[in-house]
Parts: sequence; structure tokens; C-alpha cells
Amino acid sequence: MAQTAEERREAAVEAALGKLDLDAKTRLLAGQDMWSLPALPEAGLPSLVMSDGPIGVRGVHWSADDPSIALPSPTALAATWDPALAHRAGVLLAQEARRKGVHVLLAPTVNLHRSPLGGRHFEAYSEDPYLTGRIGAAYVRGVQSGGVGTTVKHFVANDAETDRFTVNNVVSERALRELYLAPFEFIVGNAHPWGVMTAYNTVNGTTMTEHHHLVNDVLRGEWGFDGVNVSDWLAARSTTGALAGGLDIAMPGPRTVYGEALARAVRDGEADEAQVDEAVRRVLRLAARVGILQGADPVVTDLPETVDGTSLAREVARRSFVLVRNENGVLPLKPGRVALIGAAARDARVLGGGSATVFPAHVVSQLDGLTAVLPDLTYAVGADPSTELAIADRGFALHAVCRDADGQVIGTRTAPNGHIQWMGSDLPDGVTHENLHTVELTGTFTPRESGTHTFGIKGLGAFTLTLGGTTYYDDVQRPAKDDPFVSFFGAPEPRAEVQLTAGEPVDVSLTHAVHLPDDAALKVIAFTLAHQEPRRDPDELIAEAAAAARAADTAVVVVATTERVESEGFDRTDLRLPGRQDDLVRAVAAANPNTVVVVNSGSPVELPWRDDVAAVLLTWFPGQEGGAALADVLTGAHEPGGRLPTTWGSLADAPVTRVVPENGELTYDEDVFIGYRAWEKHGRAPAYPFGHGLGYTDWTYESVEVAGTAEGATVKVRLRNTGDRPGREVVQLYLAPGEPDPTRPARRLAGFAGVEAAPGESVEATVELPRRAFEIWDEATGSWSFVKGSYEIQVGRSITDRRITATINV
Repeated sequence: MAQTAEERREAAVEAALGKLDLDAKTRLLAGQDMWSLPALPEAGLPSLVMSDGPIGVRGVHWSADDPSIALPSPTALAATWDPALAHRAGVLLAQEARRKGVHVLLAPTVNLHRSPLGGRHFEAYSEDPYLTGRIGAAYVRGVQSGGVGTTVKHFVANDAETDRFTVNNVVSERALRELYLAPFEFIVGNAHPWGVMTAYNTVNGTTMTEHHHLVNDVLRGEWGFDGVNVSDWLAARSTTGALAGGLDIAMPGPRTVYGEALARAVRDGEADEAQVDEAVRRVLRLAARVGILQGADPVVTDLPETVDGTSLAREVARRSFVLVRNENGVLPLKPGRVALIGAAARDARVLGGGSATVFPAHVVSQLDGLTAVLPDLTYAVGADPSTELAIADRGFALHAVCRDADGQVIGTRTAPNGHIQWMGSDLPDGVTHENLHTVELTGTFTPRESGTHTFGIKGLGAFTLTLGGTTYYDDVQRPAKDDPFVSFFGAPEPRAEVQLTAGEPVDVSLTHAVHLPDDAALKVIAFTLAHQEPRRDPDELIAEAAAAARAADTAVVVVATTERVESEGFDRTDLRLPGRQDDLVRAVAAANPNTVVVVNSGSPVELPWRDDVAAVLLTWFPGQEGGAALADVLTGAHEPGGRLPTTWGSLADAPVTRVVPENGELTYDEDVFIGYRAWEKHGRAPAYPFGHGLGYTDWTYESVEVAGTAEGATVKVRLRNTGDRPGREVVQLYLAPGEPDPTRPARRLAGFAGVEAAPGESVEATVELPRRAFEIWDEATGSWSFVKGSYEIQVGRSITDRRITATINV
């Protein structure tokens, strides 16, 4: 009988393994640089390349020189409640990965929104594990259908950024199983990812890169995961502990706990070569699956059709927008004069900060998008959401000059803006970390406005800033924390104010003295020349915005956070909009009752004026086509299709907020009650509940039928579009135990389905209820326990807007 493709892949893996000696095997388990594993020609294996996601594929260069498609934030993707759309997004990202020579995408992030303060909240999907699992599984299937691997991350309970390298998260086994492990389990069982990334943090006393129980017993043993386990960057701490704990790849290189250290441990009898072989098998299997192992059939031989990235980015954005308030049908916009207000409308906030950063070739701002479709549009800046300086860009002509210790030029590179970030071997031609002494970002700046211009430096180390021949800064900036990512994304910002005249060029030079220890695990050169145009009095700007609103039929105010508010490396300390934006909204709303507020943030923010405006539209970090998508939605060309994937409320009312450890520990003392489960348990009403979203039409829920048993129940819901526009409805099914139990949530999301209908049309939504919906984790037996009894199936539009019910007895 002929071998199957999988059997041929496994045979090729064994053949390749047999050609490797101990040193080659241990070398394969360690990154050779920031993003890749070493090639092993003797085994027919080229270098395997990884890249960050999850909204784009950055590739191996952290640079605008290598642009990427930028999709909306993962919170936006989850807000679509549309696994099919998530699958299409994955297909696009696989296409991007192949274009950039990337074999493995370091995504998706499926940690939960435990606290609204989490710094990477925008990069994860939801507070609900089931919604997270559904969207994440579809994303993984989409990426891997294009022959590119995924690494589902961060395994597990990496739900905050504060002290993430050292924190011990104390979590009950039940909370782990029912909440934090659940998305990983769902994705492993339904999408078969080729990789998982273990997190920085410790869980219940064991660091995740050495967690034998969760990795070997649960992930591999119970769930049958057969892919690779790669560490988060710099997360691996111990050679023997990591190997015994099931870690396959230690990143980044070349200095890791594997490689030479692992070979030495085997020779000294401290590590088992059989475990090394198992890890190597998994890496070779990954190489075979992505089609780079000689003699192995790739998993994918027929690639999906090419996806238009621009149009898909626009579609995902508009289908993610959540209309949470729409008084008197102010949206879609009626013909007339529109005042667009807000600095964020001009300077689009399309993505969060950190390793999720990509560099799109173009960005459609809200001002760009609306200018293209509204003939009678005026614009006012209003209040700027950023108190920080922007990357030096407009008016600057810059290049980077690299010099050795003798001051000789050893390499140059054009700089598209004032940001330098060279990681690993991503250096100008002829430059190495060994011969590089200084990097000078130099050129000219031609101001558009006369007045006081502010220049700043973002980065760590020694810097000299010179403008027009005068030195304004010559000092050293030192880190406040050990986390290297804070160095990249949260560095301090010394400033210099300079009087300049419009149209008169001035020479600019920012020199950074490079000092990287020879044994540095992470070789990164990162700094920024920042700039701000002359600032005007905020009260004057707000008054001008109010005047523009008063003269218009409708005012549209764009408020926003920034990548310096929402980012990897640190958590938020509040949920307020930065700057004077709340004052701006109040002033505009007082001037025009038809005020629409567009909220451009990846995560929840407080909206203290929400009852004083006509409409509120949440647009997340909307990606590169966000402005075009906004035009589609505001004009009514398309419906805002999103529903909230997480609860929006004030920080004071939020039941679970703590992200700061005490004595090195962060105790999840809320147990299984996070998100809407906690809001209901505490009897608190948020601003906007989980699942909420209005759209542009109305729906009537007519009937619900339940067939089958708990082993395979099917719920059919009949509903009708009773509005005057076609639309899409997300039918949400919540399961509530008939007998209240204070140790269980009052109800939880058990299924959902999207349906579309024309005005007056009746449609049927079908939702499958799996056995797991009726199970809880029994800590006494260490297993899932089926809870018999009567359950109410509650069907509706959100966790609080439940329209129709049925009962099932199991």
C-alpha cells in the first residue's frame, strides 16, 4: 500500500534526524538570530524563518522599508463575531508571509481580557474563552491553509504586562481549565496548530517554559498537540528545566539556553538525548509541514486564491465597528454639512504598540476617508490625544550613518522617518554589532509653521541632539525596568524647544553611542527622533471645534488612544482618554445635538459623556483602511457589523482590575468570574454589555427549537429583519443553569451564529451545543464533570438583551 503524505513526511523527518549529530540537533533548537533557526544542509533543511503577527507579517526587518498589510486589531477581528472572516484574514496573512519568505507566524494571541488595564488587551480577542477559541481557530486554519505555520500564544495566563518576566500568577485549576486554557484547547482540537508559544510568566510556582504539567501532560498528553513549543523571546531560563518541561525552541539566538549549553548538558549526563530527539522531531515536522524539509510533502499543495489585502482590510474594519448608541437614527449620516473634529482624524491611530507593530505602505485616515465621500466637510483639530511627540516625519529628509570606534563611516541607510530599530542581523550593509560604535540620524528639517518646535529623543543609552549647529542634549538615558521591551516602547523622552521659521531648512543630527554587551541575549538598536509642530492653546482649539460643530448639521468627533497608551511592555493605569479629549466632546455636544463620537482605541475606554451625544461608534485600532471603512459606515454604504467581544465600563465599576503583583505574585482570586460573568455576579451594570451592537436595522426573534441531547444538541432560532435595510445579525446563545449555583456563572456564552436578511425576510440560525457546555472542572477528581439538570437556553442580541428562551433537560 502506498504511503500517505503524512507517512512520507514522518519518514522524511526520521531520515533527517538520523543525519544529525548531537551538536547539530541542539543547534537546531536554538535561534541563530532574532527570527530564524539555522540551516542544516546535511539534513536537507534550510533556515526556518518566523515573524511577528497578528495583524500583519512584519518579516525579519523592523522597518518601514519593508511594508506590510495592516489589518485591524485582534479586538476588532473578534468584534466581527465571524469565524469565516477570521479565516479569510488568516489566508491573507499566509499570502503576506510567503511574499516575505516567512514560514511561521507568531500568532494568534488568545489570552483573555481578564482586566481592562492589560497592556496587550488590544492584541487579544475577548474576555470570553469560547468566542476567543472560535475566532482563533478560524484564524489558524486560514493561515495554515496557505502553508504557513502558526504559534498560538501566550501559553498560558499571560494576561497582563506588569513584571511579566518574573510574576507568579496564582490560578485555580478550575479557572485555568474553564477560562485560560480553554481557547488553547479549542484551537488544538479544532484547528490543529503547528506551534504554540509559551509565555514569560510563572503559573502556580513553575515558569511556563518549564511547565511539565501544562505542556507535557495537558497540551501534549490530554489534547494530542503534536506541534512545536517555542519560547517567547528571552523567556527560556534553564537548559535542563526547559527540556524536561517540553520546550522545543529557545528564541532568540544566538545566545540561548539551548545550542552549545544543551549539548554540554547531554554530554555531562544532565539532559536526556532522547528528549532532545523528540524536540528535534517536532521542529523537523514543522519544517516538513511548511514545505522546506527535503523529501517531505508539504501539507498544502494547492494554495488558496490570491486575496486583495486592501479590500479585505477595509471589509474587516467596517464589519468590526460597533455602534453602541444611535439616538433618533442620526446614523447613517443625512445629506448636509458635516464637521469632522479631532487630531486623531488627521493622524490615524491604526495599531497598538509592541511586537504587534507593522509598517503599512499607506494609511487611510478618517479625514482622508470622509473627504473622499462628503462634499460639504469641514475639519477642526480640536484636542490632540497625545501628550507625547510623534516620530519625525513630515518635513524631514534623513539618513542613518554608521561609524566605527575610529569615527570612520562603515555603512549608511536611508531613513524613511525618525525611527531606527535594527534587530539581530538587520543592519546596513557592511555593519556588524562588533564594529558598530555610533549611529547618527542626520539630515534636514524644513518646517511648515513658524514658532516653537519641540524635538525629543526616545530610547536608552547615550545620545547627542544637535539642531542648526547647537547641541541641545548630550547625556545618557538609563532604563527603569529590566524588561527590554520597555526600552523599545516605553522609554523616557527628553525634549528641546527651538524657534524656527517656516520654509527655512535646519540641519538635524541625533547621534547614539551604541553599547551592547558581548553576551547580550538580544541585539537591538532602537531609538527615535521625535518632533511636534508649534502648539496652540488647547482651549482655543476646543473653542474653534465647537464653532465648527455649531455651523454644521452633524458633528463627527474622533477620539483616540495611541500606541504609547496601549502597548506590549506595560499595563494601563486608567481607562481615561488621554489629553483634553473628554472636554472636546462635551464642548462639541453642547454646540450640536447631532454629535457622533468615533472611538479609535483597541481596548475599552471610559466615555463619561456617552449619554450627551447622539451616537457612539467604536472602531478599535482599525488598520490601514480604517478611514475608508469609516466612510463606508457613516454614509450608510455598509452597516456597522460589530458586536462587543468584551464588556465596556468604567474602571471604578469593573469587578476585576488588578494587574500589579504583590510580592511577586498576582492572585486570580476572582476564580472563574471575569468579564460579563463578574459584572453579573456583582450586580453591576456596565456602560455597554458583552455582545452589544446595534447595526442599522431591527430584528424580531420569533421562535427557538431544541433537538437532541447534551451529547449533541442543536438549537434553531427563527428571526426576521423588521427594519428597512438589509443587515446581519449575530444570534447569541447563553446557557443558564436552572438551579442557581454561586460557584458558577449565572450564564455563559455557549454558541453564536451570524445570519443575513433583507427587509421583511425571515431566516434561521443554527447553533450546536457541545457536551462541554454542560461540564465544569472538578478539582477533586481532576477531570471534567457533566452537570445534569435543567438549563435555560437564552437567545438574544447581547448578554443583557435576551429575546427568547427554551429549556433543555440533561
